[in-house]
Amino acid sequence: MIPITGLYVGLTIIIAIGLGIGIGTYRGKTKISIGDGGDPEVLVRMRRHGNLVETAALTLLAMGVIEMNGAPSGLLHGLGITYILCRILHPIGLKAASVAHPLRAVGALGSTLVMFIAGTTAIWQFAQLSGASS
Repeated sequence: MIPITGLYVGLTIIIAIGLGIGIGTYRGKTKISIGDGGDPEVLVRMRRHGNLVETAALTLLAMGVIEMNGAPSGLLHGLGITYILCRILHPIGLKAASVAHPLRAVGALGSTLVMFIAGTTAIWQFAQLSGASS
């Protein structure tokens, strides 16, 4: 069982649905079916959703692995809360006119840090478990 990771999977899905609705309703309003149609707002909304999807699977998979391998609940909640906050901040800061918005940077860097910590924890756990079984 991986109930802690499950919580953050659920929250990530809610964010993904919200971002998906954002692009879907805008597409309906602008009648742009495929691609961005040269509309920068469509492109921004696509990237907001896409950036979440690009990080979610690996982050949540790594969290699930480390939870199954016995990671402390404090670490898992720390990673999960940080990831969710970053995935909320990033699309707020993602603007067509500015690559330097601080919320975009915090969201992107924070998400990458969570992935790095979860990934390296999985490697460390493997090394520990492999050493214990030798």
